[in-house]
Amino acid sequence: MSKDMETTQQNHIELVSSEGAKTDTSPIELEKRKSVNSGEILKYSEEDDEALQAIANYNGPPLILDEATNRRLLRTIDWHLMPILCCVFGLNYLDKTTLSYASIMGLKTDLSLVGSQYSWLGSIFYIGWLVWEYPTSRLLQRLPLARYSAFCVFTWGAILAIFATVDSFAGAASIRFLLGMFEAASMPAFALLSSQWYTVREHNSRTGIWISSNGWGQIVGGLVAYGISRRLSEVEGAIAGWKLIFIVTGCFTTLIGILFFSIIPDSQLNCRWLSYHDRLLAIQRVRENEQGIGNRHFKWYQFREAFCDPLTWALFLYGVLSDIPNGGLTNFFSQLIESFGYTSQQSLLYGIPGGVVVLIACFSNGWAGDRYRNRTLIACIPMAVALIGIILIVALPVSQSGSSGYNIGRLIGYYLTQAIPATGASVLSLISSNIAGYTKKTTVAAIYLIGYCVGNIIGPQTFRSSDAPRYVPAEITILVCFVLCICDLLFINWWCRRENRRKAAVRASPGYTRTENQGLRDLSDRENPEFIYSL
Repeated sequence: MSKDMETTQQNHIELVSSEGAKTDTSPIELEKRKSVNSGEILKYSEEDDEALQAIANYNGPPLILDEATNRRLLRTIDWHLMPILCCVFGLNYLDKTTLSYASIMGLKTDLSLVGSQYSWLGSIFYIGWLVWEYPTSRLLQRLPLARYSAFCVFTWGAILAIFATVDSFAGAASIRFLLGMFEAASMPAFALLSSQWYTVREHNSRTGIWISSNGWGQIVGGLVAYGISRRLSEVEGAIAGWKLIFIVTGCFTTLIGILFFSIIPDSQLNCRWLSYHDRLLAIQRVRENEQGIGNRHFKWYQFREAFCDPLTWALFLYGVLSDIPNGGLTNFFSQLIESFGYTSQQSLLYGIPGGVVVLIACFSNGWAGDRYRNRTLIACIPMAVALIGIILIVALPVSQSGSSGYNIGRLIGYYLTQAIPATGASVLSLISSNIAGYTKKTTVAAIYLIGYCVGNIIGPQTFRSSDAPRYVPAEITILVCFVLCICDLLFINWWCRRENRRKAAVRASPGYTRTENQGLRDLSDRENPEFIYSL
């Protein structure tokens, strides 16, 4: 650990509660205000959070974070961050599902895919993601967060456009592997950005907003694919529809990567669209998280703690269990809808309402989770809706007519399964809210996303060509996974309650003393008694 450095500046930052008359006057909050307002000379080291260094070096007039200022800052942050995060995450989903659209637009024939080769194209993407997930998480800690993320967005867009040039399974597999590598940065980066800029009370709703972009991706992707399919069916000698959709989505993604680089800052400290005073206020508004905003020093004890924490493995297990269904449905939903008795073009169009379900589920789940302060239990609701959906698909018989009541019921069942991302948003928000210590947070994010990759690799393999068109083994696998996901969420809720009781006992002990600026020392959630787990 580097030698402590003492600054000569004094801290003149005053924190006024944004809750008005409803201010929490607990000993924890009073101690927090005391450390902020005391005017003491702050000591910090290189291993402390960057937020503490910024506050320690501030020498200016008092900065008042009252309710009006807090609302103004939140609006400014939302308008700059949310549109770009939503657009990128929507493209992330669209880029992955482009393969599903292409599968019924001539890709299989043009690439001469046989047997399980198409399933492997779905899995290889996540093998690339899996290989690069931990290295990219380390790079997100070591390199400027937004700049590295923007580079990955731009590069995956270029790679996606290049997919239009492949003419064999080997070429397609190589492109899919590289695509997975560069898209691996998106989810951990967005979790880190959410924890940087938003309070714990805002994590679930904001994560729900940018994950809801999966719905927009599904709606826009379905309309674009349907439009291209209809138009090219009327034009002789035109470029293959599957190639055109890769070119369009790939080029648009590169443009968004440039916007990402221009707008999203690495942290509050280098934010171009906030004044210097507002940058410090933006740090102050997330101080209640007891997490800080970032630290580029790798800490081995936090790395080890991540692997010894049961919460880490509960998150990993959810990643595996929830993404076995995701991997299968994402790559096979067009073919699944086609198996309900609809034409290829109809399957492109009929996938669109699933995107609407994603939007409704994510927004309502995000709002309810923050409103009732129990996101893990509320997240069980969309998972139960998805469970009902897969039961309909499994239980109802197949009819040759798409307009039959059975097939309409199975189609509705598919739409209900699209509530899953809402639960995933809540689980991902727990990494922002419930994991502290920057090394631990990046490590847990990587472990969770390794589970995400494992599930998505397994998922397409459950849809075997020999089981078409019914895919009964895959459907039963999805049903079992949904049940186990609900059990996992209940465990997470129980574990967080247990840890909060343990920490309350520590704080209540006679010998306990809160250390100076404890929440900005880049402590892990387990070692900081003031850290409260969100349920």
